Order: sequence, then structure tokens, then C-alpha cells
Amino acid sequence: MNNIPSQEKTPQNPYFLFLGSLLFSAAMLLLADKALANNAVLRSIFSCQAQGLGGAIPNLTVWYQQGTNLSFIQTGETIKKVWLDDPSQVTLDFDGPVCTQFGQQAANSGDCENSAANVIHLRRIKKLPIPGLPDTDSTLLTVVTEGQGKRKLYTFQVTYSRDTPEYNTLAVFADVPSVSETPCVLPNARAAQSRSAR
Repeated sequence: MNNIPSQEKTPQNPYFLFLGSLLFSAAMLLLADKALANNAVLRSIFSCQAQGLGGAIPNLTVWYQQGTNLSFIQTGETIKKVWLDDPSQVTLDFDGPVCTQFGQQAANSGDCENSAANVIHLRRIKKLPIPGLPDTDSTLLTVVTEGQGKRKLYTFQVTYSRDTPEYNTLAVFADVPSVSETPCVLPNARAAQSRSAR
């Protein structure tokens, strides 16, 4: 028997090899891009938008699969007080101490001056039967913060979803410096505000 080493057949034209690897790389990039888009972790909003100064209440969605964070870290503000109008489907947790006054009995229930939280963690739960609360698809979250010697009032429309989570953090950023005192208010809205102030 002849013991001749076998020669592997290689493509005669390296163009096909280059084209094949290029197509494979493009397909992998498209799939990776789609996977990253579906798993976005952060959404951002400017402070003036979160305060509703642009004429709309921002939306904050909570899902069963994971919690949603509302972060004021980027503004340098601390959370002083929080109200959740319908607590039957959402729990709240904070990254530090926060004022815990309930109802008219404020004595010994929290140190509102030394609140130090910057993040609210919202978690969707199975609806609890709370007498007197209507069955709704959303609720209002109100947050009072303080930073740089100023207090701010934020409101968020909290909506509930059963779908796959779209993000896990809504970060509130400080407003971009502007010549206008109200950079989020559209010029037509400013004119209407000045007319109603007369």
C-alpha cells in the first residue's frame, strides 16, 4: 500500500471564503444589535420633563418579571417624600432613609429633614384587595426632592405591564443649562402661561 499523505481540498477561489465570513459576521452583528435593543437597561429623562413642565406626565412602567428603578442620583437631589396613590399593585423600596409619615399622625414616624434616598425601587405585585380603591390600569407616583437648596415636585404615571420588560431604570438627569428659566416649556405654552398669570 502506498502511504501517500492526503491533501485536503481547499477552495480554489478565496473570494468565496471572504464573502462567506463577511455574511456570517453581518448576520451576527444584526442579531446582537436586536438582542441589545430588546434588553435596554436605562431610560433617561430631564428634570424639567419629569416635573411635567413640558405639559405631559412621564410614564413609568412596572413588570412582574423585574423591578423598575427611579433614580435621582444624576440630579444630586435627595428624596424627601413619596406618595403612591394606589399601593395595591406596586411596592416601594428606597436606597436610604426616607420620610415615612402616614396620615395625620406624623409624630415619631420618620425624620423628614434627614431623608437621604436617591433611588426608588418599584416592584409589581399581584393586586391586593384594598377597600375603597377603584380597579385601574395605572396610578400616580408623586416625589418631592431637594437639592442645591431647592425643592422640586415630580409626578409619574405608573402603568402595569405583563409583557417582557423594556428597561429597568428610569434616570432623571439635571436640566441642560439654558437661557430660558423653563427650557422644557414650548414657546406657545410660555405665552399661554404668561397670559393666565395676568
